[in-house]
Parts: sequence; structure tokens; C-alpha cells
Amino acid sequence: MDKPKRQPKVSFSHFLDKFPEVPLPITLAEEAHHAFSQKNDPLPAAMIEQFILPIEGQPMDDYTEFVPCMRIPDTHDFHAIIYWRAMLMSYQYSLVTFNKKGELIDKRVIAGTISQGGTLTTSVATIEDDWMIYIVSGQSQANQNKGFDPTKSTANRLELLPEGQITEHI
Repeated sequence: MDKPKRQPKVSFSHFLDKFPEVPLPITLAEEAHHAFSQKNDPLPAAMIEQFILPIEGQPMDDYTEFVPCMRIPDTHDFHAIIYWRAMLMSYQYSLVTFNKKGELIDKRVIAGTISQGGTLTTSVATIEDDWMIYIVSGQSQANQNKGFDPTKSTANRLELLPEGQITEHI
């Protein structure tokens, strides 16, 4: 009986090529992935399997989709990419950093929309040219057209450090 053929390994540099450098500042809002998906080629299954799924922490199902968004320019000692993941009732932008060898340094969900029961939580992130990341999140009830409740809005600040770590900035 023939052994199933294994997918050949994809080079890390070929994976990075799917994420074009985009000048900062940039804002990642709910619909930004549409612009990225029109400009960027989709990630092949082998790249998703080799580079994305090991850091995701949850399996991919038939409804899961990944869109390569961008790479943060001028990182020198590491690589910082952003991709969008769509799952059933969950859409998230993840910022992921790798060392030069392609090993994970850090990962953080920085924006997106999640539906939990009757609550819809939406987060928008702005990445400044000094690598400060400002995240504003709001909640609304899915069955009401009243918009977001400002009393349930939050603002967070993250910082992308020169070594590739993503830290909460207090």
C-alpha cells in the first residue's frame, strides 16, 4: 500500500512574502480584511498548516478562513505579521511576531468581532508608527439596533517591543 504523500515544507521567507509591508499608522476595523483580501493572494493550505495552525491553539473547521493582511515594516531583528481569521461568529485580526528563524516570539488578537450569545463585541486597533497599538472595544446587544453601549466600551494600549514581544502598556 502506498504511503500518503507528505506536503513539502514551505520556506518561512515564502510565507512572509504573502504579507506585504504596509506603512504605519494603520487602523484595523471590521471591514479592513476586504481590502487585504483583494490585494493579497490567499494563503495556501500548506502555509496555514505549517505556520498558522500551530500558533492558533484551536483547530480549523470547514468555516474557517485566513486572510494575510500585512507585515509591519522596519522591524529589523524580527518579523511582525497580521492576519485575519474568520470562524463561525468570530472574526479576529492577530498580530504575530517571529524571530529571523521563523520561530514564534509572541501572538495577540488585536481587533475583530465576536458574538457570544446575544452580545456582540467589536474591537478596532490602530497601530502607530512608534509601534504603539491602541485598541477600542465596544459591546452591543445583537437583537437591538441601539448601537454600542458607551458604558461597556474599553480602551487598551499595547506596545510592540524591539525584541518582538507584545506587551500591555499601562
